[in-house]
Amino acid sequence: MSDVSFYRAGSGTPVVMVHGLGSRWQLFEPIIDAVAAHHEVIAVDLPGFGATPSDPTVAPGPRGYAEWLAGWLADQGITRPHVVGSSMGGGVALEMGRRGTASRVTAFSPIGFYGLPGRLWVQRFLTAARGIGTVASSPVQTALGTPAGRAALLGAFYGHPTRVATDYGRDDMAGLVHAESFPQARDSFTEFVFRPGDDFGDLRRIPTTIAWGTRDAILIHRTQSARARKVMPFVRHIDLPGCGHLPFYDDPTRCAEIVLDN
Repeated sequence: MSDVSFYRAGSGTPVVMVHGLGSRWQLFEPIIDAVAAHHEVIAVDLPGFGATPSDPTVAPGPRGYAEWLAGWLADQGITRPHVVGSSMGGGVALEMGRRGTASRVTAFSPIGFYGLPGRLWVQRFLTAARGIGTVASSPVQTALGTPAGRAALLGAFYGHPTRVATDYGRDDMAGLVHAESFPQARDSFTEFVFRPGDDFGDLRRIPTTIAWGTRDAILIHRTQSARARKVMPFVRHIDLPGCGHLPFYDDPTRCAEIVLDN
């Protein structure tokens, strides 16, 4: 696949950054420079998201994207990198770690640790957010130009939504609305659940960190972080006080430190 959208910076051992459902590589902009000061960073748009077109040969979802990304990276001469993922991308990162195609994993608020209510909530909430952005595009874009509008529209995603730059918020909403593979990737969550007793493969042997914003309102910290600690007690678990589901604008310094320390 030659038309993959990605950003590459820095030099050294590779760190690959993978966004979540309806998002794009720019999600990691607040931490890229700090990580790229020590490593080569590759932040990529998954097929059907951001500026990467969908690919009929790729099954949207954590498992399909884990397989695709390992192959695409191999074509770039990169094998077993440190994979950093957010939300669905966290699921991709954990899946790559399990399969042995990542040398270490850092997952921010990853999917896969929900019960039925939590899974339905994230699927329905993101679908509704996408619908609002679709049917009320102009009012939404206008509202995102004000602190009050960003607080209302982005408050579920960020612990401190008014810190999000206006243009970034607008582009992020547009990315959610226009994501071609959104429906299929969303539906894949139904079958992507980590349970005690699963075969965790190389995740038991590689450095793995799961970090969770304490104000996460999408994948609820109180229940899902607790479940992650129970299901994967053999990995490092970190709370991000005051951070939301997407913590990179909330506390970029701490997020970069977590990646660099893993």
